[in-house]
Amino acid sequence: MFQCQVCGSDRCHTEYVSEVFKINGKFHLVESIPATVCDCCGEETFSRETTERIRVMLHSQQQPVRSVSLDVFSFNEAV
Repeated sequence: MFQCQVCGSDRCHTEYVSEVFKINGKFHLVESIPATVCDCCGEETFSRETTERIRVMLHSQQQPVRSVSLDVFSFNEAV
């Protein structure tokens, strides 16, 4: 049974999400990740199997399906 670790809700749904991971100073976007999402607060949770697949994908020699440009802003430099 689902219980959100953030808000304690027991209501959720399955959704495909995108997540950015920072590894050794480099950002990696992983798309279409199956996640359990809390209906109340939106917290995303991944299964152990999904988490392991992401870890293997990002730490292997697997090539990305494409590359994208990314704009970077620094909160400390904002006016």
